[in-house]
Amino acid sequence: MSDDESIEQEPAVEAGGVGARLKRAREAAGLELAQVAAETRIPQRHLLTIENGALADLPARTYAVGFSRTYARLVGLDEREIVDQVRIELAEGEDRGAAPTRFEPGDPARVPGRGLAWFALFAAVLLVGGIYAFYRSYFAPGLGPAPLQDPATQVASRPQQPSAPASEAATPAASGPVVFTSEMDGTWVKFYDAAGERLYEAQMNKGDSYTIPADADGPQVWTGRPYALAITVGGRPVPKLSEDDEVIKDVPVTAAALLARAPRSAAADEPPASGG
Repeated sequence: MSDDESIEQEPAVEAGGVGARLKRAREAAGLELAQVAAETRIPQRHLLTIENGALADLPARTYAVGFSRTYARLVGLDEREIVDQVRIELAEGEDRGAAPTRFEPGDPARVPGRGLAWFALFAAVLLVGGIYAFYRSYFAPGLGPAPLQDPATQVASRPQQPSAPASEAATPAASGPVVFTSEMDGTWVKFYDAAGERLYEAQMNKGDSYTIPADADGPQVWTGRPYALAITVGGRPVPKLSEDDEVIKDVPVTAAALLARAPRSAAADEPPASGG
């Protein structure tokens, strides 16, 4: 094979770089790049960028680290070793004058210590719990401020009212078909039951819908775009599983589980009351 042919086949891969190692491992496993993209749900163009050794061309440092870690896991390479090498290559690129990559949220060298992180998480949980308790005590339907007179007197003096509000509160789609509708093209999602049996898996386009089977045993969902999936229960919209760009897995999607999330979402959105 001539030198020109060799250069044509390996256009931009450094022999010892992360990209070259991942590519060799992929080929040794007999995988095509499209198969890796399907298994990891990483866009094929980003995988090609990694294999070509152009880590700095990815949208951010966290993409380079996260994608390389996932790729390494699939092809059987040591994830920690690959991540360390990615960081070294990114640092070397910056030393050569490449544009510095953005802050990587998961970089241990740039985030607070574990103790401080746990304390912050604990404080956040307490804050959310306090807001939720306040909301349930003072703003939830059917609840009000403490009575100013004897409850027995109140009951005796209050005229009988129809029980419509109570029945209405019990009416909102306590059951009914659970429907997921994609609001974006290319939304990968997988639904499966409690035994792990697949119910539905697809790259949903905008407007595509899927109804959870009524007889599914403990249906759950796995997706990397929870923010792209609108949900209805018995025709009634409920909050999305997440508004963040994150992977969620093993999240229950029964009507009861989805409706149970609604009060927590409302409490989180409720602004703290001013003192006084």
